[in-house]
Amino acid sequence: MKQIQFEYENDSSLRQELNRIDKWRMKNGASCMLFHVFSDTLEVEKVRHVCSLIEFTLPDAVYAGCTTNGNVSNGLLSDAHIIITCTVFEDPSSKVTAIQLPLTDETEPQVSEAIADIVKQHEWVKAIELLVTIRGLSMTKFCEDLSCIKEDVKIFGGGALSNDINNESSFVFSSGADCSEHAAVFILIGGENLSIYTEWVTGWRPLGRRLKITRADHAILNELDNKPAYDTYYKYLNIANDEHFFQHTLEFPFMYKHNEVNLLRAPTACLPDGSLIMSADVEEGVETYMAYGDPWIILENVNGAGERLSDFEPQAIYLFSCAARRAFWGNEGSNRETSPFQDIASTTGFYTSGEFMRTGRDLNLHNVTLAIVGLREGPASGMAHNFRIKDHTLDGQASLVNRLANFVHAATEELEETNRMLELSSITDGLTKLLNRTEIQHRITASNKKHTDTPDQVPAPSLIMLDIDDFKKVNDTFGHREGDNVLRTLSHIMTDECAKADPDISIGRWGGEEFMILIPNTLPYEPQELAEVIRKAFSACVFEVSGSHTISLGVTTGITGEHVDILCGRVDDALYEAKRSGKDRVVIK
Repeated sequence: MKQIQFEYENDSSLRQELNRIDKWRMKNGASCMLFHVFSDTLEVEKVRHVCSLIEFTLPDAVYAGCTTNGNVSNGLLSDAHIIITCTVFEDPSSKVTAIQLPLTDETEPQVSEAIADIVKQHEWVKAIELLVTIRGLSMTKFCEDLSCIKEDVKIFGGGALSNDINNESSFVFSSGADCSEHAAVFILIGGENLSIYTEWVTGWRPLGRRLKITRADHAILNELDNKPAYDTYYKYLNIANDEHFFQHTLEFPFMYKHNEVNLLRAPTACLPDGSLIMSADVEEGVETYMAYGDPWIILENVNGAGERLSDFEPQAIYLFSCAARRAFWGNEGSNRETSPFQDIASTTGFYTSGEFMRTGRDLNLHNVTLAIVGLREGPASGMAHNFRIKDHTLDGQASLVNRLANFVHAATEELEETNRMLELSSITDGLTKLLNRTEIQHRITASNKKHTDTPDQVPAPSLIMLDIDDFKKVNDTFGHREGDNVLRTLSHIMTDECAKADPDISIGRWGGEEFMILIPNTLPYEPQELAEVIRKAFSACVFEVSGSHTISLGVTTGITGEHVDILCGRVDDALYEAKRSGKDRVVIK
């Protein structure tokens, strides 16, 4: 495999480069050729002209490309408006083809189904590169549908953009198809001896407190914490809702977990009502954070990814980097994280409006992310190049941002810990550290409702209610300090025994010396057996001051359709009967 890169200057120089490639492949042999054409200009006719020259000189070559927010040539941000990269596949089994299909919200299901069918019919396909006009489209369904393609097929790529990130115009193009503002190009790559490595990195960290998505409709994020989503940007960053909103928010995306992966999502626009248009669907009820870039963490993450890629020994590297990363570093600074890849192998790519990367089965659309792809024909040689970002020091504005980033990260962790403690204290009993009555009641109600709503799927909950026998005598005779000691000891016993039985059991202080245990009824034995274990363990305790004590327990299991008050009343009756019939026993009702 050989990757040849050059910049378009004029027709004469382009013909010379194409003829040079043609002579090289005639001499060395080539099974197929893939041209990438990346343009940061929206001049359609110029792009068409470049493609026509490639097609005329090398009619059997496959070409594809898109408009970009900047082009990466030989690992560096190029000054040229158009760059051209030719990847020459030398192994006889290697194959490549490009398929361009019109893409809108209406056509998406048919497009995804068509590509999935094509991959099924062509077993040689090992990877799919995507070049997509994504602005104004929700990509969630698109990604979900393409995730149905067999898991061993790598999927990666980027969203088309323009040099002006506030301009929503962009287009893609490919062999046999014209430039289109509403399309997706699928480049199918494969071969018996072709190996492909993919990875992605961010370096962005959570900023501030957790936010809950309280209202959303597909790709429209309406409310965070029951307030217009835009308020978050205005309150914390003083970003105005004007024509520069997209540019100003690009470096401060939202971070949330989807498909077990932390994704970054940058809004593409703000509506008059304060709702945000996101690059993909968001879900109500999901927790999210605003995020910020930490220069040191970014470089560390890129360095780790580069070292792993180096071990793979690629012969060609594609980079798909978000326009936000270019904006974050600035034009010169952006080379800091892309140029070292050129030391491993010929590196090309572009700055995108979103980055596609498959992780396991799931295809995700990322923002503010660097997607890295390495290709190699044949086995690795065992002579991997060393990868290291040459200048790891930060100076000037980058140094200031790094120090501020460290401060924000530390302050955010402290705030999160404070919030966790406050949240915990609001639902726990101060003395025993068990759930308080309000919280255990809430969980009993929710568990009973879940069973009532889906009785065939969720078993009925069981309750154990217990009370320390003659506890008033402990306080009256030995004082409240000893009484508190007895209560804490019983709490520890319940916590330990319930954790052994089922980690999903909830324990709460019902009031005074009364406690309630909620069992989701997934125990491998009857609830009364757990009650007996707790009763015996507590009665075996001998306190240095007050001696030994006993407890009485009532046990019951929910009945489908009954109100939660009836359930709680029945376990209370069982406990009362245990008390009345002699104490230190378990009664089942």
